[in-house]
Amino acid sequence: MNKKTISDIDVSGKRVLVRVDFNVPLSSKDPNDNITVTDDMRIRAALPTLNYLLEHGASLILCSHLGRPESAADKQYAMDPVASCLSGLLDRPVIKLDEVVGESVTAAAAKLQPGEVLLLENTRFEPGEKKNDPQLAAQLAALADVYVNDAFGSAHRAHASTEGAAQKIRAKGGAVVAGFLIEKELQALGMAVDNPPHPYIAIMGGAKISDKIQLIENLLKTADKVLIGGGMANTFLKAQGHEIGKSLVEADALPEAKRLLKMAPDRLVLPVDVVVASEFSADAAASIVPIWGIQKDKMALDVGPDTIERFNVELQGVRLVIWNGPMGVFEFESFAQGTNALAFLLSEMAVMGAQVVIGGGDSAAAVKNAGLSDKMSHVSTGGGASLELLEGKTLPGIAALDDK
Repeated sequence: MNKKTISDIDVSGKRVLVRVDFNVPLSSKDPNDNITVTDDMRIRAALPTLNYLLEHGASLILCSHLGRPESAADKQYAMDPVASCLSGLLDRPVIKLDEVVGESVTAAAAKLQPGEVLLLENTRFEPGEKKNDPQLAAQLAALADVYVNDAFGSAHRAHASTEGAAQKIRAKGGAVVAGFLIEKELQALGMAVDNPPHPYIAIMGGAKISDKIQLIENLLKTADKVLIGGGMANTFLKAQGHEIGKSLVEADALPEAKRLLKMAPDRLVLPVDVVVASEFSADAAASIVPIWGIQKDKMALDVGPDTIERFNVELQGVRLVIWNGPMGVFEFESFAQGTNALAFLLSEMAVMGAQVVIGGGDSAAAVKNAGLSDKMSHVSTGGGASLELLEGKTLPGIAALDDK
């Protein structure tokens, strides 16, 4: 993953097409409302790259998807609120265009001067974006001299703006490089894939085991141990023969869970106690029981304190920790204690010098909710992309970049 970055090329006087990840939460889904950005974390994450390019004499053409529009008629996903937010953060005008490609976009890009910023309309307003349509990719590539990908959260998608346009710009002799955010992501997550320091522990949570089987198997090749929590732990516990009541279980994944347990019986660490309730509800009465004491009318919604202590013992002296997936239903305060306790434990480890990498998605949200994001070594901006990278998969948006 030794890819060129913006600091390896000359961007002075160049028009630079930057694929950013501005898929941010909005205040409303009603196009008639005054819609605003409610969390600008992803926009701020792109600022080091954007400011570097501007300070080095480039003009910028930014593109991103936003939400999941079905067509360009879904105006609640237009990029106007993003342009307003970005303008304030950059302290300069951001010219927002109403199309992704077309004559008006071509004309606006041709007139760009160094230091000026264009923001294209939502890339997913174009039906060819997700299909990686060659014509759309060529139209995007025609706007610029250089391509920069800084959208790690979309790097696992071979879309027109993430992969196609990069190839088209390279074909006409332009540089195709990473921004600083992708560089940071590759350094943090790539270390776990290519050359992890040991002891190295991975912590897996979240609801499903089925979409993380390949990930767990890959981690067992590189990590010393894998600690399991969240809903996926129920399937492993069921595979061990435990009564798990009304807890979420993936019956189809039980054979895989049994196979993984047989493959690494001493390196897969499961909960020893759980927080149970009779229903999936924020105000359901909660109680802590050992894993052999789950009643048939109860469901496990969090790991218990003894499990966190068990994990704490396993984590002593560890040099690298990767965490992906909460330990329970952290959206409900009664069932967020395990996730919050783990987040605090990992933040303390990071302060003491361990590399603690949070693998995006719900884990990043949980760490943010606990107010501990800035204590971690790295919090990934890409949930799906970070998972696929840790699985050992090739990310199209990364593979398309120039090698050093």
